[in-house]
Amino acid sequence: MTVAARKIKKPLYAVIAACWLAAPFFLGNYQLDVLNNIAIYALLGLSLNIILGYAGMFHMGHGAFFAVGAYTTAVINTTWGVPVLWLLPLSGVAAGLFALVVAKPIIHLRGDYLLIVTIGMVEIVRIALVNNVFGITGGSNGIFGIDAPSLFGRTISGIVAPGDYFYLVTAFLAFTITVFYLLEHSRFGRALQFLNQDPVAAEGSGIDTARYRLAAFGIGAFWAGMVGNLYASKITFISPESFSFWESVVMFMIVILGGAGSIPGVLLGAFLIIGLPELFQGLQQYRLLLFGIVLVAMMIFRPQGILPPAPRSYGVAEDDGENGGQNSAQDGASGGEVRP
Repeated sequence: MTVAARKIKKPLYAVIAACWLAAPFFLGNYQLDVLNNIAIYALLGLSLNIILGYAGMFHMGHGAFFAVGAYTTAVINTTWGVPVLWLLPLSGVAAGLFALVVAKPIIHLRGDYLLIVTIGMVEIVRIALVNNVFGITGGSNGIFGIDAPSLFGRTISGIVAPGDYFYLVTAFLAFTITVFYLLEHSRFGRALQFLNQDPVAAEGSGIDTARYRLAAFGIGAFWAGMVGNLYASKITFISPESFSFWESVVMFMIVILGGAGSIPGVLLGAFLIIGLPELFQGLQQYRLLLFGIVLVAMMIFRPQGILPPAPRSYGVAEDDGENGGQNSAQDGASGGEVRP
């Protein structure tokens, strides 16, 4: 990315953020509820981006981790009355542990094979919830009466006061963007991207590919579980239909359409996939047809997504000696050691 492009993007991002934060002052409850849904799916897209965008693993079962987090919150809150915000990290841990258990036997799979297995995983979870296998999920009726989040003694209802909930989910979205930006530029993030580009070369460089793939699954699932907590507390009722295979497809489309591996791309993808259909309610019966046309066009004309990640560039240190200059150039081109 050039210096001029950076100078343009920074003010643009600031303007978009300012408009987003000012939305409750100008929009009604319905429009704010749409923005809340966009933020929730942006969070889900960012969590999937760790697995699909950074690690390069075709994963279409992310709705299973979303469901585990939501049901963990619902069961504990309705049974023991624990405040939902206290359950935020616990929901993430439950989803993360579930991901580690189910991903360990399949982590060696690649491409379409992994995709098919993860599709089966999300369907198994949904069917288990419908049949009330564990005796605590409420079966097809779901779980009612989930408490709304409460902060500093104030109840933040996503239904009654979507404006208050808007700032709660926006704060979590800002926190998530910051964490994932730091993760992307960390040693771990660089190793994942190296693994995505060339797994054979990454393994030859000393990267434990299985361990890194498993860690990516765990982190993505942990975050999806916490988003499940926010979703359950927003609507105060969950059922297996809320976590169907279609939800995983939507998350997958958000990442692919916006740009796998790109945080701004995922945010844009969430707005296009979740927000635009609300603007064209009259064309609702043609929504799936339009989605299919758009995705096919993207695969043909822009397979990298609308806002793909910018290629990394590394500065080359100057050196007076001929050999030293060559070594500096090699170090700058390689970007340093990525072996863990």
